Amino acid sequence: MITLKSEREIEEMRASGAIIAGMHKGLRDIIKPGISSWEIETFSRKYIESHGGVAEQIGFEGYKYATCVSINDEICHAFPRKGLILKDNDLVKVDTVVSLHGAMSDSCWSYVVGESTPEIDKLMAVTHKALYLGIDQAVIGNRIGDIGHAIQTYTEDQMGYGDVREYVGHGIGPTMHESPSVPHYGQAGKGLRLKEGMTITIEPMINIGGWESESDDPNGWTTRTADGSLSCQYEHVIVITKDGPKILTSQDPEFDAKYL
Repeated sequence: MITLKSEREIEEMRASGAIIAGMHKGLRDIIKPGISSWEIETFSRKYIESHGGVAEQIGFEGYKYATCVSINDEICHAFPRKGLILKDNDLVKVDTVVSLHGAMSDSCWSYVVGESTPEIDKLMAVTHKALYLGIDQAVIGNRIGDIGHAIQTYTEDQMGYGDVREYVGHGIGPTMHESPSVPHYGQAGKGLRLKEGMTITIEPMINIGGWESESDDPNGWTTRTADGSLSCQYEHVIVITKDGPKILTSQDPEFDAKYL
């Protein structure tokens, strides 16, 4: 079922989103060579709980952690690990869901550890731009396909990267995942028409190589690129309004000024 949110519900989700945004900003100082990916988990969980939130991923379909910490060719859903030590040039994706008094927010952000490379810098820039190209299509009267078409045209047709098919954005609030599904590929003018009050995630996962993924990890969760290439992801929750798409998980009020 698709729910249209009231102004009160949107403000509650914005408060929840502020917790995730603050957590991600804090991780900029935490993520560095020599730490384990488990330290990302402990910082994030402590931040969420100390700000009154609930780490909603814990217990979801048996998942045990507040965060997914996916590194390099891991596309998504990798566990934080005590024995995995980060090093220069690692590309780390941190994804989490926060509930604040029942209001949900969801955001993934990408970080490069220590020194970067031109290849990583370009992938991160392309994926970040793809997120905002999708957001720009999330206006009243457009269709779900317009979002995916804008992302796919840029990432695959123009940049030659792989646009992951198996995992997509979704509606959010009052539950973590709800209708509609929001693919990051598709045809313009196709799919569900967007309405005021809809809250959705847009979360492109972009690979340097092909779009195909593999989900055969023994842990039953981690998904990797099929060809071993690097993968990047950025995700925001947005609400569709009569004044255009508004970001509820913004980390940068200056950059996101038109979306706030």
